[in-house]
Amino acid sequence: MKKIKIAQIVGKLYGGGVEKVIFNYCRVINNDQIQMDIFYDEDSTVNPPRDLIEKGIKFYKLPPYQKIWKYIPKLYFLLKNNNYDIVHSNLNTLSVFPLFVAKHVGIKYRIAHNHSVPSKNEGFRTILKYTLRRFSKLYANQYFACSEKAGRWLFGNRTYEAGKVRFIPNALFFNKFNQKISEDEKRKLNINNKSIVIGHVGRLTFAKNQLFLIDIFNEIHKKNKNSSLIIIGDGEEATAIKDKIKKLNLDNDVKLVGQSTNPEKYYSVMDVFILPSYFEGLSMATVEAQLGKVPVVVSNAIPKEANISNQFYQLSINESPKKWAEIALNVAGEKVVMSQYGEMYNIYRAKQILIDQYKNMID
Repeated sequence: MKKIKIAQIVGKLYGGGVEKVIFNYCRVINNDQIQMDIFYDEDSTVNPPRDLIEKGIKFYKLPPYQKIWKYIPKLYFLLKNNNYDIVHSNLNTLSVFPLFVAKHVGIKYRIAHNHSVPSKNEGFRTILKYTLRRFSKLYANQYFACSEKAGRWLFGNRTYEAGKVRFIPNALFFNKFNQKISEDEKRKLNINNKSIVIGHVGRLTFAKNQLFLIDIFNEIHKKNKNSSLIIIGDGEEATAIKDKIKKLNLDNDVKLVGQSTNPEKYYSVMDVFILPSYFEGLSMATVEAQLGKVPVVVSNAIPKEANISNQFYQLSINESPKKWAEIALNVAGEKVVMSQYGEMYNIYRAKQILIDQYKNMID
């Protein structure tokens, strides 16, 4: 069988979950069988991983999709001159743009892959997502999703129930969760062995609802002064979050680590992980926390596919911060036992699912 050439449309690189998943698959899939080239936006905040470049993965820069008059001709040129068998777009509702180009180039197999669901509280972004959703199947002829919720939202109940949406696990390297942060890093975070450590990993955005997280931690800190909150991530809400931390006099107790290329090591110091998101397609961080043996307390926006242990707790974001704090303190430090369901997120098992999907298209 000839090598399959795939254009992976990623969008902006910012150290988030979607690009991590795509890069994980690139690391374990044999280049001799399947060649995956990565297309990413030139205004990305992080660089392509060196190990993938050394492996022979090609990375192509595109103008940001906001400059659509530049984006389309550049993508057309690159797709036209590289003879791809498949275009796999990971841009959720925005996949309509690269798949429009792929169809006009004449690429036969065009995948729309949804990794998210929207909130109704994002203003213009919400309007844009709901508008573009109508065109999600216009240029795509293959449909992938990270969860049932994500599949139903973008492609519709009828398409999902007809079995046309393929579930592709957001797979991870399990061995990464055996890491521990160094004693030096612990000291920098001002973490001692008697502290209750609340953890959070995620982009600092409206969707992740970190302002509510600060309220929750404030309630925890009222009950137990020997508690800390560590937040790993960066984003447009950083200033508002810092202002709230200062307002509540929590400067010494909340640690903003910033963006990390290796967030897995931080799970080793967490007693409980909290994620009060407004919306999620899956929530890689929730899966990661459980793999790191940390109990999780998350919003009911997190889909069922993220529940892979005996220490998975959900609450409504309409519940009070005090209620969230009570649950978090009750489960902090509890022993996490993984369910068999969690094995599907093992990259070495999941890779065959994706390989088979690609091969079945071409065959």
